Amino acid sequence: MDETYILVKGVWKYFYRAVDKVDKTKDFLLTAKRDKKAAMRFFAKAMQANGLPEKVTMYKSGANKSAIDQIIEDKDIAVDVRQNKYLNNIVEQDHRAVKRKNRPMLGFKSFRAAADVLAGIELIHMIRKDQMAMPGCEGLSFADQFYALAKQIRPE
Repeated sequence: MDETYILVKGVWKYFYRAVDKVDKTKDFLLTAKRDKKAAMRFFAKAMQANGLPEKVTMYKSGANKSAIDQIIEDKDIAVDVRQNKYLNNIVEQDHRAVKRKNRPMLGFKSFRAAADVLAGIELIHMIRKDQMAMPGCEGLSFADQFYALAKQIRPE
């Protein structure tokens, strides 16, 4: 897991992301602050959707380490926590897709717009990585898969 910075209303916000060792996006969350509370919210969201991790790799961020230690203590689970910036390269490379789309935008006007656009960027990135397997969408282009998903969410 790692976080990157996103410009919203001229202020840097934090975009938490988690990927597994085979580059599959596990979860993401945009937060206003980079503290233990935000990290705990991200871990809770990621674990609710994906289950308990065996290992967590992160930078030497005090807030993130404190949050995962608190979760391990509260749930009485065994999770191997590794803090090494060189082991976190997979998620760093995965940030490129978000940054490449975000940089030309020069920031967002509102927090909600940023969260919605970033969710869309992540969705497209997940489709590209073959993570969004919908029945009947085998062999469709990325754009057609996206439109099929949009029709399923919002029927005409």
